Amino acid sequence: MDKSLEKSLTQWLKSQQSACGIFLKLSILCGWLNGVAIVGQAYCIARILQQVIMQNMPVQASSIEFIGLIGLLLLRAGLAQVRERVSFEAGKRLRTDIRQAVLNKLVELGPVFIKGKPSGAWASIVFEQVEDLHDYYAKYVPQMMLAGFIPLLILVCVFPLNWAAGIILLVTAPLIPMFMILVGMGAADANRKNVKALSRLSGHFMDRLKGLQTVKLFHRGDAELVNIETASEDFRSRTMSVLRLAFLSSAVLEFFAAVSIAVLAVYFGFSYLDHLDFGHYGVSISLFTGMFVLILAPEFFQPLRDLGTHYHAKAQAIGAAETLVELLNYQVQGSETAANSQPKAPFSADAVSIEAVELEVFSVDGQRLLGPISFTLPAGEHWAIVGPSGAGKTSLLNALLGFLPYKGSLKINQQSLSSIQLADWRRHLAWLGQDPQLFHGTVRDNVALANPQLTDPQIMALLEQANIGDFVTQHAQGLDLMISDQSAGVSVGQAQRFALARALAQPAKLFLLDEPTASLDAQSEQFVLASLQTAMQGASGLTVTHRLDDLSAMDKVLVMDKGLIVQQGHVSQLQHSDGLLAQMINQQQEVY
Repeated sequence: MDKSLEKSLTQWLKSQQSACGIFLKLSILCGWLNGVAIVGQAYCIARILQQVIMQNMPVQASSIEFIGLIGLLLLRAGLAQVRERVSFEAGKRLRTDIRQAVLNKLVELGPVFIKGKPSGAWASIVFEQVEDLHDYYAKYVPQMMLAGFIPLLILVCVFPLNWAAGIILLVTAPLIPMFMILVGMGAADANRKNVKALSRLSGHFMDRLKGLQTVKLFHRGDAELVNIETASEDFRSRTMSVLRLAFLSSAVLEFFAAVSIAVLAVYFGFSYLDHLDFGHYGVSISLFTGMFVLILAPEFFQPLRDLGTHYHAKAQAIGAAETLVELLNYQVQGSETAANSQPKAPFSADAVSIEAVELEVFSVDGQRLLGPISFTLPAGEHWAIVGPSGAGKTSLLNALLGFLPYKGSLKINQQSLSSIQLADWRRHLAWLGQDPQLFHGTVRDNVALANPQLTDPQIMALLEQANIGDFVTQHAQGLDLMISDQSAGVSVGQAQRFALARALAQPAKLFLLDEPTASLDAQSEQFVLASLQTAMQGASGLTVTHRLDDLSAMDKVLVMDKGLIVQQGHVSQLQHSDGLLAQMINQQQEVY
């Protein structure tokens, strides 16, 4: 990974620590108190051994030290439990904050941006990659503070007793973080690649799972199994490479810690045999000094070893942060709405008119999808938008919904759309697309999604308007009928009518309809169109449609081709002129 990128990601991770609240500080405090207790525990043990072995004192004479030792052991156990709890709470709060930020960003960017990646990839970001941040804040960050405090505390206690032992600890200590960093740099890069491989695998698997019926229909099951096996093997090999580096890091840390402790043991052993006579301050080295230092020696390296153990959490967090930062910092390209940083004005109106002048609509990555186009939709009029596939019809609706950036002038009631608060604007809209989205919940929950205050009779009236009331009343569960994710449990036509009932529940001033009857049979289509005509009384409407036999009910028709408006006017005028609409009507009549 590029060093500047890794540095910026590390800075971003540090900037998020405030989300952990006081719990991160409590975790560090518990670690510090545990370090003090470690020194006290070593002192008690060394004093007991000195008194019993060297001074031939009875065990009862060391009762104070025994009581202190037991108290410190209980204190350390309590501190360890409290530290685990507050560390988990710190990570939990951080994950909640980051996950909410990700979801808010996805809401801001809208469904057009979301559809640019497989749903499995988004699931990986929202769940796995946010979870990958937990150990960084719950374990690595507190351990960073302890890795500096506890060794320093031990050195302060050791140097007044024996400067040679202090120098041995001081010289060997930097070897552990040095090799930890060297190994960790490779682990961070490997983990970053592993996160991307997991995202690809999740997206690939989820897409194939959602299209399982289509895969079986075209006898592609065996081929897709091979593809999933290949992707899984790639992910397995990347995971193993990360684990190899993690185990290598642990082995290196254990080796240098063992060597340092062995050097101390050899030094004190030869000192007791009178082969070495340095390190003390004019007084021979006592058993207390040797035992105190040797008991503290493993504890001196333990915070550094724990830091090395948790260093993979940093590598894991940096790998996850790259994707998260890229998403959270994503800015829509080539857009007046994106560039406009002025405060948004509230919006309220009894009727909606639309004026577009030299309007150009762009994709989220800055590619032009349609325009320049100009038109004026007066308040209360219903227009149809027709044209071949790819003409830009749906892109125009998405721009009006605030999901796509645009350039040029797009005014709502003489007020620029870029200056309006989107939440206020969308309260005046009713949208129905050709791919209805129902959510896990009851029929009641789905219909009342935008208006939770609806009563059951009102919901049933809306379902009747959408020609789906009989289906609900005949079902034993009625309005409590459960609908699973992705509209599972109902047909496409039924899902379309449930979505229509939800749209009719919105007291809208502008209806934006994208092929609202595409999945319905002829009879249901007539019922739905009649319901829409009733609901749209007094409201404005833009309807994208391929059905050209009902255009006479529209006040005007916009004919689009290749991102431009090539004709506009009433159907009675356009169908008799030599143009695209007349050609489309003739072709449709030939088919039917």
